[in-house]
Amino acid sequence: MKLNHGLALILAFFLFACQPSPPHIVTIIDNGQTITLQTDERVLFVILDQAGLTLNPNDRVLLNGLAVNSELLIIAEHPFGTNYPITLQIRRAVAVTIVTPQGQQQVQSSAFTVGEVLQGAGIQLRASDSINPPLNSPILQFSNPSTSSGQVSNLQSPITISQLPITNLSITANGKTITTASSAQTVGEALAEAGIPLVGSDYSLPSENEALPLDGQIRVVRVSESVLLAQNPIPFQNEFVASAEVLLDQTQILQPGQTGMTIQRIRVRYEDGNEISRVTEDETTVRPPENRVLGYGTKIEIKTAVVDGVTIEYWRAVQMYVTSYSPCRSGGDRCYNGTSSGAKVQKGVAGMRYDWYLSMGGQQLYVPGYGFATVADVCGGCTGKPWIDVAYNDNDYVPWSSWVTVYFLVPVPANIVYVLE
Repeated sequence: MKLNHGLALILAFFLFACQPSPPHIVTIIDNGQTITLQTDERVLFVILDQAGLTLNPNDRVLLNGLAVNSELLIIAEHPFGTNYPITLQIRRAVAVTIVTPQGQQQVQSSAFTVGEVLQGAGIQLRASDSINPPLNSPILQFSNPSTSSGQVSNLQSPITISQLPITNLSITANGKTITTASSAQTVGEALAEAGIPLVGSDYSLPSENEALPLDGQIRVVRVSESVLLAQNPIPFQNEFVASAEVLLDQTQILQPGQTGMTIQRIRVRYEDGNEISRVTEDETTVRPPENRVLGYGTKIEIKTAVVDGVTIEYWRAVQMYVTSYSPCRSGGDRCYNGTSSGAKVQKGVAGMRYDWYLSMGGQQLYVPGYGFATVADVCGGCTGKPWIDVAYNDNDYVPWSSWVTVYFLVPVPANIVYVLE
C-alpha cells in the first residue's frame, strides 16, 4: 500500500529525529539533465524537492541502478544506502499506444522494454502472437536539457506497440501452393516472409499493398517479356507511262518492281507462361519499295478484218460487255426517244459512260452480231468495266448481255483515250 506525502514525512521524523545525519553527495539524473546535491536529507522525495524535481504518477526511480519504491525510500535504510556517492536516476513515464485485435489503448509507462510495457498493461500474449516492435525492444527516452523553469522538456516520439493477428495463408506461385501463417500487415510483406518475393513486373492477387485477404488466398502471377523482330514486306506500286514503242491497249514492263521491307520490334508479355499481349513498339523501314514501271501502248496500227462477212478497217479492238436498250426499255419511268447527242434512239446508236462519251462521242464502231454503231448517247449504268449499250427501236429490240470484241473504225480521232479503265 502506498503512503501519501504527509505520512512519509511523519515516518521520517520519528525515525531520524534523534540521529544526526552527516551530509552526503547525491547525483540525480533526470533524462538529459544531471543535478548534484550535498545534503543531509535521507528521504527521497525531500531530496528531489530540494533539486526542484517532481515525480509524476508513473515515473520510476533507480537507486545506484536498482529500482526502488520512490514513496517509501529512506536512503539510510536501503541495503545500498550507505554506498556513497549515491546516484538517483529518474525514468520518466512516456505515452505508449497499444494496438491489439480487441482495440487500442494508451498507457503511461516508464518500463524499459516492450514486453515490460505489455505486462504492466495486463496484455495476455500467446506463443503465436507477433509483436511489433519485438518484446525485447527498448523503450528509449530523449529529452532537452532543463528549460528556463528548471524542468525537463520531454521530446519522446510517440510509441506504438502492435499485437498483430496471425492469418493462415494459402499462396499459389509457380504452379505450386504452399500454406503458411503470417502476421504481416500487407500481402507483399507476407510474400517476403514466405520467401516468394515479387520480382520485376510480377504482381499478386490481392495487390501487394493490400491487407491480407480474409479467405487467406494469395496468388502470385509471374510476368515475363520477350522482344521479337518481325520482317514485313512492303508491296510495290505500278507506275504507268506512255510508250510509243508499245502497241495500243498493250502494256510492257519497262522496269521491274522491288518489294520493300520493314522490321517491327514487338514486345510479347507472358503471365505464368501464357502469352497475354503483343505490342508493336516501333517499325523501321530497312528497304523502301521500288515501283514497277509499265509502259502503256500509244502506237497505233491500222488493220483490216472481215467480221460477219463485212470487211472493216479499224485502229482498235477491245473486249467490251454489251447490253441493249430501246426507247421504252431504258429503265426509266417512261419512254425516252432522245439521246444525249440529240439523235433518235434507234439501231446504230451506242451509249457509253459519261467520261468516255465526252472523249469518244461520234466514234464509229462495229459490234459483231449488231453491226455498225456511233457513240451518241450516255449510259448511266455502264460503270466498273468496259461497257457499251447498243440501241434498238421498240419493235425490233434484241436483248444483249454478253462480252464481244468491239472494233473502233477509222479514221483515228485526234483525241485518243489510251488507257480504258
